Parts: sequence; C-alpha cells; structure tokens
Amino acid sequence: MANQEEIEAFLATDFPQFNASVESVGHQGATIRHRIGHDELRPGGTVSGPVMMAVADTALYVAILGEIGIVPLAVTTGLNINFLRRPSAERDIIGICKLMKVGRVLVVGEINLYSDGDPEPVAHAVGTYSIPPDSRA
Repeated sequence: MANQEEIEAFLATDFPQFNASVESVGHQGATIRHRIGHDELRPGGTVSGPVMMAVADTALYVAILGEIGIVPLAVTTGLNINFLRRPSAERDIIGICKLMKVGRVLVVGEINLYSDGDPEPVAHAVGTYSIPPDSRA
C-alpha cells in the first residue's frame, strides 16, 4: 500500500503533466481534485469530455496505488463513462473512486465526478486496470 504523500511524489516525478491534487486515498478508494481553467473548456463553456475521462482514470489509478503500492506499469484496460449533466466551468472537478474488485491481475473501480460543491454527479465511470505480473506479493 502507498500513502498519499508517496503517491503525490510519484505522480509529480513520473507524471509532471498531472494537473490535479490527491485529496484522500485509502480504504480501497481515492478522491482527487482537478483544477479547471481555460484549457479544460470546450466551446459553449463547459468542461471537455476528455478532461472528465482523465479525472476518472486518474482517480482510479490513485485508488489502485493506495491499495497495491506504487506500480508504474498498471495500465487502463477499459474505461466506460456516462456524462450525466453539464459541469460548471467555474468549479474544480472532483473525482471520487471506490474499488469494486481488487484481484491479482485486474482491478475494477467505480468513479463519480462532481463539480465542486454540487451534490449531483456530472459523470459516472467504471474502469478496469491490468496489474503487471510480479508486482504483487
């Protein structure tokens, strides 16, 4: 298992393009915050779909690292997202992940995305990661 500080240090080093912060990690879950700026918006003044997919994927990755430790080569094998409502262009996107299954080879998690301060989710995703052999004891 990796703690929040170890995960943040890993992401800062190996993923310098990471434009989010880890709010919490542990107990088979994670919460991240993605700051929304002009570059994350699409025409019409809403957060772009690819940004929301990246937040979902990252929240899942952080939850996995919190559960199995720093495993750089854990990779997404599937990500399905449903966009539920228009997110605010003036608020951060919050990704809350809960792991549903942690196996030796595959990990499955569910992610809800929110505009900060809004109790209704703006998107819902389910993702699967493949864990490389020999990375778990």
